[in-house]
Order: sequence, then structure tokens, then C-alpha cells
Amino acid sequence: MKYLKNYLCGQLCPPQSDVYLDNFEPATGQIYSQIPDSDHRDVQKAVEAAQAAFPMWTSIGAQARSNFLNKIADGIEARLEEFAHAESMDSGKPISVARTVDIPRAVTNFRFFATAILHFSSESHFMEAEKALNVTLRQPIGVVGCISPWNLPLYLFSWKIAPALAAGNCVVAKPSELTPMTAFLLSEVCIEANLPAGVLNILHGLGSKVGQSIIEHIDIKAISFTGGTATGRHLAVTAAPLFKKLSLELGGKNPALIFADCDFEKTVAEIVRASFSNNGQICLCASRIYVEKPIYEAFKNAFVERVKKLKTGNPYSEETDLGAVVSLAHLQKVKNYIDLAQTEGGKLLCGGKIIPSSGGYFLEPTVFEGLPLGCRSNQEEIFGPVVSIAPFDTEADALRLANGTNYGLAASVWTQHLGRSHRLSAALEFGIVWVNCWMLRDLRTPFGGSKQSGMGREGGLEALRFFTEIKNICVKY
Repeated sequence: MKYLKNYLCGQLCPPQSDVYLDNFEPATGQIYSQIPDSDHRDVQKAVEAAQAAFPMWTSIGAQARSNFLNKIADGIEARLEEFAHAESMDSGKPISVARTVDIPRAVTNFRFFATAILHFSSESHFMEAEKALNVTLRQPIGVVGCISPWNLPLYLFSWKIAPALAAGNCVVAKPSELTPMTAFLLSEVCIEANLPAGVLNILHGLGSKVGQSIIEHIDIKAISFTGGTATGRHLAVTAAPLFKKLSLELGGKNPALIFADCDFEKTVAEIVRASFSNNGQICLCASRIYVEKPIYEAFKNAFVERVKKLKTGNPYSEETDLGAVVSLAHLQKVKNYIDLAQTEGGKLLCGGKIIPSSGGYFLEPTVFEGLPLGCRSNQEEIFGPVVSIAPFDTEADALRLANGTNYGLAASVWTQHLGRSHRLSAALEFGIVWVNCWMLRDLRTPFGGSKQSGMGREGGLEALRFFTEIKNICVKY
């Protein structure tokens, strides 16, 4: 049995409580490690360590911070297979996905922000008549909190930590208690890279203890959070009176609008990928598929046929398409939505069943049709391998359906008509719109949603702007 430790002030430490939590392997349902049950005492020690490290870290300069981030990237890359295996064991996702997507992307996150900070420039404004010069500086905030979810554990953990460190902040970070292993391995890499003590502190444990303490701590000046909308709402209510900066990347109920002039075979394949990647446990996954009537039946049949061929099972097999969902509680939640969809009038086209196994959390990829827009199954984020499919008549009809939820994270449009793609992209109420593609990401671009999908933006310069405070200096000469 492996006992994980917190990474605190440059060292691996047991929790102050000396109490540990069970960590389950989703593919087997068995306990395979113990994680610290940390609390406010651990958060306080982490904040003190970060405060002590901040003057040094912010003063060593962007190039030195860049060098440390690249060392961390080197360390992850050198242990890629170990990280991939840990990610697969922890989350239930196919190891092929962890090996080719999750861990390489974490490496890229550190390398990207290691470079980006070297090109993060200040603005100046010359006042000719007044003979004055304004210089706008962006300076690190101080101690910041980063709280990441379980679906893309190291991928999203590094997406927050890297820009925060690059900008000169010190970080108190919490990974999900469901998927802690790669965050623990990251702690080892940081020690190997000789990252100065206190610059990054990683605390394991429950959201109600560690996460809440991070949010409430008066000396943590900004919070970057990715997770569910309900948790984000609670976080905002707690943090707002403390005037913390907030970046909230929350849920989605993402539509795909498929027109009759699409590249049919390519679109079918991509919509299967968009619907069921990582078991549908990606905030960007398409969960509502709308198809123009002339091709609806043909598209539906081709889509369902491909979905039925997806292989769900052993995440360590290279042939597996879908592994296990992350936990027993999540399996039951998703299955409850499947049952609900049937009571709401949905016609089950495929899937819908829990797959028998020796304790693992496996679910068939599931497709419904006939669900009305206003039903709970089409309005609430299920976050699992469940999608609905429906026809539409006109472009206006497609837009009405797409915008008809309280979420606004991502949408995709599939058409060869240039004018239509521009019209819809402008009118869709989403922070991200893909045209004839899905999950094609340039790290320089802003990432985030509107409505109940969050506030603020991550990615590129937007992340560096979030993790800095603006100061204008006016010099009259």
C-alpha cells in the first residue's frame, strides 16, 4: 500500500492529522493507495512557506523561473511512462490516452509558459503635451491557489500551476482527491529539479477541508478553479467578500450543429470522438448533437453504428477506447441520468447499461434521441458517456437549440458553407466555437465559457494576466 505525502516547503510531509483517505482504482474498485486527509493546518503551513519564498521567487527574474519550469518539464518527460500508468490507474482512462494526450500536454504546458513569460511585455503611453510617460506594469500577486479536477488530472493541474509560477507567484495547489497520483509524482519531479522550497506546495485531501481552507485564507490573493458549476458558485460566494481574483472554468452542455453539406464521414468520426473521449468526462465534450433533417437518419445510423463498435474495458489494453468512469459514485450518478432520460421520453438507441466486471466502474457509451430541449437530460451536465441526438430544420432552429441552455462553454459547427460558419460562430453564446473540428487547441488562445460555464479566461497571455496585478506608473519629466 502506497502512502502519498503532501509537498510542503520543498519536502514530502505527512498530513498534520496523520489521517489518510482510501484511493480507489476505477478499473477494479480496489483500494491501491492512501492519500493525506489534510486540513486547515496544512494549508496554513503551505501559505507560510509560500509567503517566505515569494520575495526570492519574484526577484530572480523571468529567465530563471523559465529555466525551472523547463526542468520540471524535463523531469515529467523522463518519467512519461510512469506518469501515464499512474494517470490511467488513478482515473480509469485508457493508458494510450494518458500516454499520448494527458502527460505530453502537461509537459507542453510547462514549456509553453516557460517561454511565454519571456515575451510578456509591459505597455507604455507617451503624453506629448504633458511631457509625461505612463508605464503599465504587470506584477505577481503573491500567494495564489490552484484547484484542479479529476477528469484531466495532471493536464489541468499543470495548466494552472505553470502560468502562476512563470508570472512570479508562489502556489498552494490542490489536486482532486479522486486522482492524486500524478500530482504526487509532480512533487517528486519538483524536488529533483531543485525548485526552491515553498514556491509550489501541493496538498492532498477533501474539498470540504483543503479546498475550503484555500478559498477562505485571507493571504491567498487569487483562486484558479476548474470543476462543477455548483462548486464554482459556492467558491464565488465565499471568495467575493474577500476580494480575491477568481478564474472559474465550470461545466458545459455543449452542442454540435451538423449541416447537410458537411464532410459526412469525417464528421461522423469526429462527433464520436467529441462525444466519448475520456468517457465523455471532458468539459468540452459534445453532449447535444443536432443534425439537419435531410441527413438526419443517415447520420444517426452511421453514428450509432460507430458507437456500438467502441471497445470499453481494461484501460491498460492498447485496443481500449473507453476505460472506467472515475468512481462508483460517479457511475451511479451517470446511470441515474440514463434512467431519467428514459422517463423523459428519450428513445435509447444504444448503450445504457453498466458493464459487469470484477468491481470496476464500466458503462456502455449511450445515445438517446427524442429528448426535448427543456428536459433535465438536455439541460444538466451529465459528464459521462451519454449524448442526445435530434434533427433541426433551419439555421435559426439550430441556433435556438444550441443556445437553449444555461451553459456556454464550447460548440462546434460542421458545414462547408463559409458564410454560415461565420454567422453561427458570431451568434453562438459560447466561449469557444470550433468549425469542422473539435478539441483543436492553440495554447496561445483564450479558454473559458460564458453564462454558467464560468468567468474569466485561461490560456496564453490571458493566464499570465490573471496571475498578475496591473500597476500604472506616470512619470512627468
